[in-house]
Formats: sequence, structure tokens, C-alpha cells
Amino acid sequence: MSELYVVDLGALPYASALELQRDVARRRIAGEIAEDVLLLVEHPPVVTLGRTAKGSNLIASPEYLASHGVELFEVERGGDITFHGPGQLVGYPVIDLKRHRKDLHWYLRQVEEALIQSLDAFGIPGGRVDKYTGVWVEADRDSRRKIASIGVHARDWVTWHGFALNVNTDLRYFDLIVPCGISGVTMTSVAREAQRESVDMQAVAREVTRAFGHVFGLTCTPRSRVPTKQPGRVLDPSHLPLQLP
Repeated sequence: MSELYVVDLGALPYASALELQRDVARRRIAGEIAEDVLLLVEHPPVVTLGRTAKGSNLIASPEYLASHGVELFEVERGGDITFHGPGQLVGYPVIDLKRHRKDLHWYLRQVEEALIQSLDAFGIPGGRVDKYTGVWVEADRDSRRKIASIGVHARDWVTWHGFALNVNTDLRYFDLIVPCGISGVTMTSVAREAQRESVDMQAVAREVTRAFGHVFGLTCTPRSRVPTKQPGRVLDPSHLPLQLP
């Protein structure tokens, strides 16, 4: 069975993680990385604008964000606007769909399924909502709440960007934006749905890792760094910015 290299980056600025995932994707496309990769990370507060983002969905001004320590990035992923921050588990799967199924819609449903399975371990019934990518709680009711957002980019059928699962996230940050461009959406978190003050992030990361391996049919292999086929070379997130050959 093929492997899924799982690299826990810990807390990392968004710019550094973006640089790393782009490089991992480039090397996966080139065949320098032999297996699929899942990067897990927690970011300082940051708002990101995807390819279809509308300026009106950024409620707070860039100046206001900067004055409150919230970064702002325009990126190549699909989707609209979202927030990343402390207490949120962010995952960047670098998956070669040529080894699975060359279908981005299928891929998005697989990512949703992995997160739904992960939430089930905490007694939270996650689900899908027609027309919207992501994972919701009470998805078939008027009181539905969004718990995870997903945005993807791909080249040569290799994916990057990924998902943001609210675990212990301060949900007030979402008041700065129209999350995912969905007017009136209610955001929630694992902690809120489980009625706990906080939830162990590592426990959530373990469930997410297990579920990703299951839905993609991969053996999860924890790694401290991303191994490449070049002898003696690894992609080490502790030494960013990367000095590439």
C-alpha cells in the first residue's frame, strides 16, 4: 500500500507554510517526493482570499486587520474568503490524483468525508450541504453550522492548499469576514459542539490523520520532515525559508 507522509509543522506563519506546501507540490509533480503528503499546521491569525473572493466579503479593512495583528493574503486556491488562526487545525494535503482518480470534485468529497469521519470520533455528526464545499453540523436543518472550510489548487493533478477545521478557534474572528462568501453563515467549532472548554488538538490531528489514510487508501507515516528522492536532502520546516537547489 502507498504511504501518506504526515508532517506536523506545529505553529507556523502562513507565509512560511505557503512556501513549504508550494515547494512540496512542485517536488511531488517532479517525482522527487515518492508519496503523498499531509502537512498539519496551526497559524497565527490570517485572512486569505481565494481566486473567486469578492472584496465586499472582507468586512474589516486591511488597515484594521493589520492593527489587530491579522495578516491578509491573496492566494491561488479556489473558493472565496476564510480565516485561519490559533485553535484551528489546518491541513495541506499534497495528493497526486493520478494515483487515485483524476477528478477534483471527487477529491473534495474525499476531503469532506475524512473530516466527517474525524468529527464522528468526538460525537459530532458532520455532513454536507448542497452547493457548498465544506463540512457542516446539522447539515440538513435550518440551524446548520459550518465547522470546516476547504479550498484547493491543483497542477498536473497534484493538489495543495486544503482544509481548516475549527477546534478551539475564537469564532469572533469570523465577524471580520463573510466566511466563504456565504451570507448569514454560522461558524462553529469542535469545542463548541462537544460542549467543552477546549479539545486536545493532537487528538483531533490523530483522528484526521487516520481518516485521511482510510478514505485515500494510504498507510499514514508520521515524519518530522518531508523526505525526497535526492540523497541526503529533506524539506525541513524548521529551517524556513528553504534554500532550494
